[in-house]
Amino acid sequence: MTPTPVGQSPVIRNLKDFDPQSGSAVERALFNHRGLVVLLCIIVTLLLGWQTTRLQLNASFEKTIPAHHPYIQNFLRNQNDLTGLGNAVRIAVANPSGSIYEARYLDVLRRLSDDIFLLPGVNRVQMKSLWTPNTRWVGVTEDGLDGGPVIPEGYDGGASSLQQLNSNIARSGEVGQLVALDSKSSVIYVPLLAKDPQGVLLDYTAFSRQLETLRAKYEGQGVTIHITGFAKIVGDLIEGVRAVLLFFGLAVLIAAAAVYWYTRCVRSTALVVLASLVAVVWQLGLLPALGYSIDPYSILVPFLVFAIGMSHGAQKMNGIMQDIGRGTHKLIAARYTFRRLFVAGLTALLADAVGFAVLLVIDIQVIRELAIAASIGVGVLIFTNLILLPILLSYTGVSEKAAARSLRAEREAGTHPLWRFFDLFTQRRWAARAIAVSVVLGLAGFVASTQLAVGDLDPGAPELRPESRYNRDVSFMTSSYGASIDVLAVMVKTPDGACSNYETLNKVDTLEWELRQLDGVEGTSSLAQLSRRVLAGLNEGNPKWYEFLHNQDMLNTIAAGAPRELYSESCGLLTLNVFLRDHKADTLARVVSHVEQFARNNDSADAQFQLAAGSAGIEVATNIVVKEAWRLMLLVVYTSVVTLCFIAFRSWKAVVVAVLPLLLTSMLAEALMVALGIGVKVATLPVIALGVGIGVDYALYILSITLARMRQGASLSEAYHAALLFTGKVVMLTGATLAIGVITWIASPIKFQADMGLLLAFMFLWNMLGALILLPALAHFLLKPTSTLAASASATLHNADGRDTRTLKGTAPKTSAT
Repeated sequence: MTPTPVGQSPVIRNLKDFDPQSGSAVERALFNHRGLVVLLCIIVTLLLGWQTTRLQLNASFEKTIPAHHPYIQNFLRNQNDLTGLGNAVRIAVANPSGSIYEARYLDVLRRLSDDIFLLPGVNRVQMKSLWTPNTRWVGVTEDGLDGGPVIPEGYDGGASSLQQLNSNIARSGEVGQLVALDSKSSVIYVPLLAKDPQGVLLDYTAFSRQLETLRAKYEGQGVTIHITGFAKIVGDLIEGVRAVLLFFGLAVLIAAAAVYWYTRCVRSTALVVLASLVAVVWQLGLLPALGYSIDPYSILVPFLVFAIGMSHGAQKMNGIMQDIGRGTHKLIAARYTFRRLFVAGLTALLADAVGFAVLLVIDIQVIRELAIAASIGVGVLIFTNLILLPILLSYTGVSEKAAARSLRAEREAGTHPLWRFFDLFTQRRWAARAIAVSVVLGLAGFVASTQLAVGDLDPGAPELRPESRYNRDVSFMTSSYGASIDVLAVMVKTPDGACSNYETLNKVDTLEWELRQLDGVEGTSSLAQLSRRVLAGLNEGNPKWYEFLHNQDMLNTIAAGAPRELYSESCGLLTLNVFLRDHKADTLARVVSHVEQFARNNDSADAQFQLAAGSAGIEVATNIVVKEAWRLMLLVVYTSVVTLCFIAFRSWKAVVVAVLPLLLTSMLAEALMVALGIGVKVATLPVIALGVGIGVDYALYILSITLARMRQGASLSEAYHAALLFTGKVVMLTGATLAIGVITWIASPIKFQADMGLLLAFMFLWNMLGALILLPALAHFLLKPTSTLAASASATLHNADGRDTRTLKGTAPKTSAT
């Protein structure tokens, strides 16, 4: 056994000189039975690997909405009476060389409508197009009010039939709804069922592909087709997800190359990558076993698990390599590293798990399932990267070349300019400057973060690129139909049979007029507005009669022929549709606030104004839930991280040193979101929490070694320098490597994944810099070494049998923080 400096483990070259009963009970149980541990892990990997074949990639409309919010509860209670306001697809069929009043176009539309009618998952009763019998016209003739299907009886494609169709459409009220303003396209409205009659969930991937097949088929017949709706978004997302798998593979290669560049050892690099991939296999295998699937929002979780695993695995590999480089036997080196880093690694993984688990406070099922999947992944890392990896390395060790290179690098580290630069921040002058700069950045970040918006800030589907086919289809819909696809529906509950009462319709008419005065509202539609139009129509279109008269018989007559989109079959529910310019949070909040105030002033037993249905109604409920959960989530995650750090360090000053860099990164990340025009929403909310949970890893690894050395009497500079050599180098390696890995996501066809990649890369880098610069600067003012421990620590470390009852097991007396 070779004598070693204070703070280093004793070098034991021969296993006979090492007591296998030393170390903690956990260490003895694992390493004294390491063959059994490896065998059990192989069996579990094979079983869970087989389970991954059962994992499904799909999505659900119901899982993306906050099901327990009052707005959504109102929507779900009345869903069967709400036509056109639930989960639906709109398919615009355009005639690029003419109008819809051509026999050839109408024949293509009919055949396409019939094909869509037969697709699995379509609510055929409520499906609507020019060819369905529920698309009707109402008009005034010499015999009084008359009406019927817009496709005239006996339609034969001739000139007279087409002229009659034109007249019927003009009187149907469908211009701007089913028929474009320029009469060059018409819409097939396709409501969807969550489950088929056999109870099978709608397969969005298959449905989207069937739509694309029909698009390709009929676009070859002289029309162009534009498709919008949740099902198409999900289908495009899932197709984009397949491209993300390429980024996952690229990230694995980047991480492996970086670790190999650092170690120059194939076997240790392969084991670090293998352990992290085993964690991913365990996670993906446990999901179907527990009844979960994977969706576009949680598809990135396996990469995060891999990234966290690489970070912890590289730390274990680095520690073992350094001990082997000094001459320690590979098994003893693995046990030394396990002793030094297991508590720090376990605390860091628990912090990561907390970062994921706090997402459970958000009442949106898709986020909760993401939190569960990620928590499972972090949980299995405790076994694969904190336990299995050191045991595997205890068998293989590292190559002699890598060990010699590690020892040479350690000896030359004292003269390396990079380590000297970071060590400057343990001095008062540089520490004060670092803290001053951090305060300025923090204040600037906080001011900017106050402008952070909740919700989507882009038109169309912000999950996809602006130039994507879907968003180009949205643009076509908006320009051709004169109304946004963003519809907020106000539900007016009345006693059955009383929806056409004058007093009720008069209130609806008043609210409708007020809403049209609001910025962001492009138009409205209701039974009250229809009554005004019909009354004017009955009087030769004279605008003087465009008035809401107190004539109950007339209102009842108009209601009897009104479309079912405006009121329920029982006449107990009215629908006021508000067409919005966009779905930005400010627009939604303005409209919702006005409706709520109107409801407080006008609700009665005969009419209750309820929010909200329609795509914008669901969006506003989601925004409210996200906004309420946002700060609560950050409070919970920081409280949990602070608690875990206090348990690990037993010093409130050490907790401040560890947590303040995370707080700075959080504020700067929110400022970056403002600068990039990214709102807080379902897709970005997890990143904010994960930046805290994952970021604390760096601080824990560096601070745990720094505190251990200071407890043995080393100065802050000496302790921090030792931490840099032992864990700091790997913190830099993993921080930079993971940032490079995730920044490749900016090329993803899915925009929210590109946003997540950019934010994660920023957080990886800033958390790394915070741990390397701000942490020692704060430690200079808050943490002081306990010099009286130096002698006893040295004696403990030089115990010939390798026992370490305090230092190596991380239970030395806590640092003086005076």
